[in-house]
Amino acid sequence: MSAPLAERLRPDSLDHYIGQKHLVGEGAIMRKAIESGNIPSMIFWGPPGVGKTTLANIISKQLKRPFYSLSAINSGVKDIREVIDRAKSDAFFGTNNPILFIDEIHRFSKSQQDSLLGAVEKGVITLIGATTENPSFEVISALLSRCQVYVLKHLEKEDLESLIDHAIHHDVVLKKKKIVIRENEALLRLSGGDARKLLNVFELVVQSMDNEKKIVIDNDMVMQIVQQNMAIYDKGGEQHYDIISAFIKSIRGSDPNAAVYYLARMLEGGEDPLFIARRLVILASEDIGNANANALLLANNCFQAVNMIGMPEGRIVLAQTVTYLASSAKSNASYEAINSAQMLVQQTGDLPVPLHLRNAPTKLMKDIGYGKDYKYAHSYEGNFTSQEFMPEEIAGTKLYDPGNNARERELRNFLRSLWDKKYDY
Repeated sequence: MSAPLAERLRPDSLDHYIGQKHLVGEGAIMRKAIESGNIPSMIFWGPPGVGKTTLANIISKQLKRPFYSLSAINSGVKDIREVIDRAKSDAFFGTNNPILFIDEIHRFSKSQQDSLLGAVEKGVITLIGATTENPSFEVISALLSRCQVYVLKHLEKEDLESLIDHAIHHDVVLKKKKIVIRENEALLRLSGGDARKLLNVFELVVQSMDNEKKIVIDNDMVMQIVQQNMAIYDKGGEQHYDIISAFIKSIRGSDPNAAVYYLARMLEGGEDPLFIARRLVILASEDIGNANANALLLANNCFQAVNMIGMPEGRIVLAQTVTYLASSAKSNASYEAINSAQMLVQQTGDLPVPLHLRNAPTKLMKDIGYGKDYKYAHSYEGNFTSQEFMPEEIAGTKLYDPGNNARERELRNFLRSLWDKKYDY
């Protein structure tokens, strides 16, 4: 049996690499580095199927460097040390500095990432890590500071079309068949910008019509074949976004039953539990906010707990948090406040800070009025005295409007007691 189409078409040079022109197109920053032969350790951050692994392989081949590959899913500190020891041994015999490629590096623990530091810093290896998660959150700062982060993007429509055309005319299996693409919208939509998924779907469609002398592909036929064969949940594809959307909207809509159902759909489909936990932290502020300040505390603790204990026990923590958030009072007042504030900043620009609020660390600044007439709130009864905090041009602008729930009604009444003559609370 031949290898999958995506593997058969994996390019071995930049000239055949499709996509990421902002990085490897003519004159682009990474291409220049590769052509110079002097590359830094790197982190490739991007969605699945956009060429992270392929690009790492191409760099190794073009620079004639030994290539070691580890997956963070099934590798540990012992595996890392073995590779580093081999790299040191190879260097003794004059071999070029090797490349260590680590797929899904965001799944490595802090101690696993720490074990890479010395070898990266001393140049024993050149690290190329691949991640679908923001490296600022998932890669320790010491390692991140020693790596250049490159962002890989979803493939464009033209890239995907080029990929299909290349497969039809150059693949050893497909070029023997007569394939006509009458419509490609379904293929492109199902791919979600993922080259591997596009080729998998395309190969599935072709194989399903293998008895035909002429294979004519259109949208209806693609959808019919794919729906008969596709898995119930694809964490890297379109349904991934549909399920997470339904999940978030169920919590926002205060339906704990639907919310925990969609949680189960994602967990059973192999979704990263930390991805789910991160979304809960965001939701706790965006959709609950000050209606229940405990929501953010619980969501943040949920993320920490799931990260610490892992699965399958982490599902219990997720379920508790999901049902609590769904059952909580809701408010998007803080979310609306920052949106309004940012819009106001964009409209009004850098307005001068009132003089009495400015920091005055030098005598000159004090002499010209910095900090003059500032009223220290704690020096007054109730730890409050009315003064102006906004720039003069937008004085009196209300940006935070508390929601209609028990906790924020308390906040509204408190703010009204302080600012009844200034803000309309």
